[in-house]
Amino acid sequence: MRRALAVCTLLAGAAVAVFLLSLAVGSVGLSPSEVWHALFGLTDVSGKHGAADQTAAAIVRELRLPRAAAAFACGGLLALSGALMQVLLRNPLAEPYVLGVSGGAATGALLAMLTLAPLWTVQAGAAGGALMSMVLVATLARRDLLHPQVQGGHHEAGSRLLLTGVILAAGWGAVITLILSIAPEARLRGMLFWLTGDLGGTASYGLALGTLVLALLLTLPMARALNVMLLGETVARSLGVRVGRLRLSAYLVASLAIAASITTAGSIGFVGLVVPHLVRLAWGNDQRLLLPAATLLGGTLLMAADLIARTAIAPAQLPVGVITALLGVPTFLFLLLRRPR
Repeated sequence: MRRALAVCTLLAGAAVAVFLLSLAVGSVGLSPSEVWHALFGLTDVSGKHGAADQTAAAIVRELRLPRAAAAFACGGLLALSGALMQVLLRNPLAEPYVLGVSGGAATGALLAMLTLAPLWTVQAGAAGGALMSMVLVATLARRDLLHPQVQGGHHEAGSRLLLTGVILAAGWGAVITLILSIAPEARLRGMLFWLTGDLGGTASYGLALGTLVLALLLTLPMARALNVMLLGETVARSLGVRVGRLRLSAYLVASLAIAASITTAGSIGFVGLVVPHLVRLAWGNDQRLLLPAATLLGGTLLMAADLIARTAIAPAQLPVGVITALLGVPTFLFLLLRRPR
């Protein structure tokens, strides 16, 4: 318990440091005192806000604070859902988008963009598409989720669930290609930015942050049972774990986390795949530590990636998904090479 508390405290401190750095660094640099004044509404000696103070406050409160908060929330959601998927499917290569939820979200969002709908309808379309995909997978693979022993054991059930998601993702991919083919050229850039993951248009982080808190409240009580399930479903069942209910709960929480992340920031890759591996390599596979630690590290890494995306070619910006891919590919290859044969 002390070790888990120490690790989470360390990661929380790193998250706060990167968060404050994200508020200060950008195309317009701000000093620590300017960030402090902007956050807490302090006034100058005359008792009134100067023009510079008002500009700094607008930059921090209206642009950087929502974006940094959304980055932390989305990174945490992706890492948490990735950790759950790897336990659920018993596959270390499982990642948040493996069950096709991202494809449904992308289809809903791109359809809204195609009709020049306002931002909130794009987010609503993404949420609706993600939830539709989640329901489809749960319906098609309900026996594997609830009664895996009927299908010949955990491994086969996980494979069936995985195949269901892969097939659904392929179908969504065809629809996305069709939408991009018929979209006017003026809208393609925005669509491609969204597909690669973009925090530039993030105006609200409430959905992602609220979902992150809810997901943690739901998953942390499952941690002990998830540890037992890593030993195999037969052992878990003999120790009193309700495997079907646990699998369904983990799937629903992971899917809702993915849906909230995609709705907020689009499809961002590699965070949910790499972060659980990094935590597992550093501190082991105890889910009581891995789940909160992965959440904190995922949020921190996505904030750092977004900071790079904002400043690498300032004043222009890169999609944050490009940065996570550039960082994630060599990191994952390194982890893969370090694994014992």
